[in-house]
Amino acid sequence: MQFDPHPSSPELNPDSFTITRRHFVRTMGAAIAGTPFLGVDGLLAGQTGDAAKTTAPEPLVKQLYESMTPTQKSKVCFDWDHKDKNGLLRQHVRANWNITEPIVNSDFFTKDQQEKIEAIFFGHFNPSWHKKIRKQLMDDQGGYGEDQSIAIFGTPGTDQFQFVMTGRHTTVRSDGDSAEHLAFGGPIFYGHAAEEFNETAGHPGNVFWEQALKANQVYKILDGNQRKAALIPKAPPESKIQFKKSPDQITGLQISDMTKDQKQEMQSVLNLLIEPFRTSDQKEVKKCIEAQGGLDKCRISFYQAGDIGNDGVWDNWRLEGPSFVWHYRGAPHVHVWVNISADPHTQISAT
Repeated sequence: MQFDPHPSSPELNPDSFTITRRHFVRTMGAAIAGTPFLGVDGLLAGQTGDAAKTTAPEPLVKQLYESMTPTQKSKVCFDWDHKDKNGLLRQHVRANWNITEPIVNSDFFTKDQQEKIEAIFFGHFNPSWHKKIRKQLMDDQGGYGEDQSIAIFGTPGTDQFQFVMTGRHTTVRSDGDSAEHLAFGGPIFYGHAAEEFNETAGHPGNVFWEQALKANQVYKILDGNQRKAALIPKAPPESKIQFKKSPDQITGLQISDMTKDQKQEMQSVLNLLIEPFRTSDQKEVKKCIEAQGGLDKCRISFYQAGDIGNDGVWDNWRLEGPSFVWHYRGAPHVHVWVNISADPHTQISAT
């Protein structure tokens, strides 16, 4: 488990975070006790283990909401169109933030509510990825629920609500298709600093690095002219994931200019990108891509700056279309920003 509250350069400050006394005590206590993961037995009445963790999040959000007291709701529940200094709060995303103050593993929530929240959270992910997600949370936050918070927008059970869970390197959402044109219910974020803040070449232990290796396989099979189009000196700011006003503003190699085998490899990249998430979200991503004309309308860019180890394995890259952005920043460690819609006019805020 690695925490670096003092990043090596000023530009990395947004990703740094302070270890509170509560966080330190809980983290070290878990380590000393030899219990690195929170137990999940009895997540819901009549369900245990993986069966409970793979329950669809949306019905559980309704149960959670109905179990809350007025005081709890005043702290973590908001109107559908609630705005703060960043704009529409339910459409905001950051690399490291808590959308509300109460921490999941605190006495603000009852044990039953904590179990529901855990089931909701893991319900967002493919069960085969649960172990990897727990490792990411342990490395980045001291374990599941130790530095995560939630918010509920609208009224669960109606056709207009959203659940959001945030923390360092974590923003996930579920909304029961309240916004049908959005994948994941809105912009999401995932990342990992596995062994240290400044990871070395190869990113040892990073659960998401395989995605970058898969994208680099595409680069390897490009010809000279294609590489010239795909390789760009410097990446845009990582949080700039709003859709471009015109497709002509998107840089990189057009997927439609690839050969058949190269396109097949690109499809494999997309499949690996969406693999960590539940089946319904995977389908929504594909639906949104088809609405904009498929992968052929997207471009892939690799960025020379930030090549850890100068090994020609591009740590930073981006897959982008008219209403599709999957921005992968691998240096100094992995940050991934995702914004996907069927409508290129969708507005979000990101910092």
